[in-house]
Amino acid sequence: MSSGSKPVSSEKVVLLSGVSKHFNHIRALDDIDLSLDRGEILGYVGPNGAGKTTTIRLIAGLLKPTKGRCL
Repeated sequence: MSSGSKPVSSEKVVLLSGVSKHFNHIRALDDIDLSLDRGEILGYVGPNGAGKTTTIRLIAGLLKPTKGRCL
């Protein structure tokens, strides 16, 4: 984003605050903070097992966080 660019809106469409997700004794995510405004684009990359799919499932409401809030 160039220094003069602004998001289309400051309306939050994704908000994760202190989110952790555990499956039994496996920690899939630990204390994640993420916010996206309407119109923002995010590339979410990482190695296998890093928690990308778990994060998307939390955002979609398919999973509930073990800790934190997901809006």
